[in-house]
Amino acid sequence: MIRALFALPDRAFSWLEPKSTPILTTLARFIFAAVLLVYFLNSGLTKIPDGFANLLSPSFNAFAQIYPKGAEAAGYDVTQASGFQNLVILGGTWAEFILPVLVVLGLFTRAAAFGMIGFVVVQSLTDIYGHGGETGAWFDNLSDGIILDQRAFWVFLLLYLVFKGGGPLSLDRLLLRNENVLYQDDPQLSRG
Repeated sequence: MIRALFALPDRAFSWLEPKSTPILTTLARFIFAAVLLVYFLNSGLTKIPDGFANLLSPSFNAFAQIYPKGAEAAGYDVTQASGFQNLVILGGTWAEFILPVLVVLGLFTRAAAFGMIGFVVVQSLTDIYGHGGETGAWFDNLSDGIILDQRAFWVFLLLYLVFKGGGPLSLDRLLLRNENVLYQDDPQLSRG
């Protein structure tokens, strides 16, 4: 009797499970766009105050945001950044624009979502250790503006896309469909 009672919800919703992945992958990308896309793009824009020329050479803002203690030690002179720091600054700036857009478009979704997870981890560590942000603690009663709580949701959303892909309304699916059509039309082409 108890077993049947616990199985009732599973049986009631079993028809929904096969349909869930296409819905949830599309919904995950929509929620990312609605909640985080503008955040990341605006954050990226703060790193290029002089316009898109700063995509080729690091700006003071990017140096101070990505390496706050290093920038302070260098007197906030971006020319004092090491070659490695310059590469990280430029890579981080580019990533903050490119990766969120790829996730939203569903293009290279798994790789872009995985890259975003790495970005969020580095961003969180920089916020905590570089800027003195409050880490917070899980299993407490606080969740507003606390880095660990907030970013755990971001990473979970992105992990879902890493595991499941971009879904049916993605450029990945469109390009894959076109590739399948190409190979069907010309049997001499090899998929090897």
